[in-house]
Amino acid sequence: MKYISTRGGCPATDFRGALMGGLAPDGGLYVPDVWPTLPQGFSPKTYIDTAEAVLSLFMDGFIDKPTLRTLLEKAYASFDVPEVAPLRKLDENLSVLELFHGPTIAFKDVALQLLGRLFDYELRKTGQKITILGATSGDTGSAAIEGCRHAQGAEIYILYPHERPSEVQRRQMTTVNAPNVHAVAVEGNFDDCQAIVKQLFADAAFRSSQNLSAVNSINWARIAAQVVYYVHTAYSYPQGVNFIVPTGNFGNVYAAYVAKKLGAPIRKLVVASNRNDILTRFFESGRMQKSEVEPSLSPSMDIQVSSNFERVLFDALGRDPEALKTCMADFTKQGSYNVPQKAFDVLLDIFTGIRCDDDDTLAAIACTQRDYGYTIDPHTAVAFHAYHEFKDSLEGPVVALACAHPAKFPDAVQKATGKRPPLPEALADLYERPEHFTVIPNSAEAVKKLILG
Repeated sequence: MKYISTRGGCPATDFRGALMGGLAPDGGLYVPDVWPTLPQGFSPKTYIDTAEAVLSLFMDGFIDKPTLRTLLEKAYASFDVPEVAPLRKLDENLSVLELFHGPTIAFKDVALQLLGRLFDYELRKTGQKITILGATSGDTGSAAIEGCRHAQGAEIYILYPHERPSEVQRRQMTTVNAPNVHAVAVEGNFDDCQAIVKQLFADAAFRSSQNLSAVNSINWARIAAQVVYYVHTAYSYPQGVNFIVPTGNFGNVYAAYVAKKLGAPIRKLVVASNRNDILTRFFESGRMQKSEVEPSLSPSMDIQVSSNFERVLFDALGRDPEALKTCMADFTKQGSYNVPQKAFDVLLDIFTGIRCDDDDTLAAIACTQRDYGYTIDPHTAVAFHAYHEFKDSLEGPVVALACAHPAKFPDAVQKATGKRPPLPEALADLYERPEHFTVIPNSAEAVKKLILG
């Protein structure tokens, strides 16, 4: 299998190139040149079995199967349940996929615990050194640090918007006392952090000199690891299932789209946004229109530039890189673009969007606690709000994604329910741990200067 850029301006690469490079040299995102399919009669048993089968489709000889299985077993040994991503049934129609059982109690652990081990595998094999650069709205940073801090030869810089993540999210990044880990607070929002990462990857000389690699969902390997939990869950519903996915950067719901392309029995994908509703507005109009980022109770979704949407748009445009580049150029220059009706229809056949403001978020937390005796975080609440809005129009069973443990956002949960969720035992002393971070101006040059020392 080869990986091509959505913008068509660089040679195809293999899985290793997509893993270690992250962003394509032409500024595009890597995607498989053809979509593989799951074998006929596919019937997964354990989560590790599903992961081995799915990832083998994308790795094409990068790693032998026994070694891959060993890495998978090590990656998920730190999760507090053997199922990795357990499915919890709440009523006859609704189940919740719990993705917060990893070491940083958020869904990013599922991919990044594996990604760190893939980096380590390659770096030990080649003796290379890399600089891992990532942007986070809250959860990616801590999961990336936890997953990659032991990778041999890796220096890790995580950019996050200063004073925007929750205290738990921030402390999970800033209390890691490791010489190769650098938590960097940027005086801006997540989109600013993401733009800096892309700008530095576009700087060919700097990228080469530092051997940059990415941990954001611009890295195809991270998407591939997230595809696993959709495939594993969907095969519990042979007649088909709908997923409701709270998302800002479109990476998580794009992984569901990939699972569907592989042949998993998936029906509709509901894109659930908070007040930063650029995706909802797109699915209502066919126009991607950037606006100002507004702080919300679900800060991991406070995003107005959904980077991974480029991948699904590439498919919807018939994999035409020139058409894709036109859209991206318009977005860069004008902050907006329109997609052709034919491409829009392709997307609407799979996706629908909905928004949820802070009042609805609190109401969903309270309602879920009252009706099911189940406590959810504000991001998961966005998905539950969407379920109540769409439950009469979605055919078949529905799975809502629980993307973070409620203890990551205790203030919002307490406001909605009157009870403050405790941190898991492994994080019980988090508020006492000393913090280490650097505050810098909102500029790529400031980050470059920090990395160069």
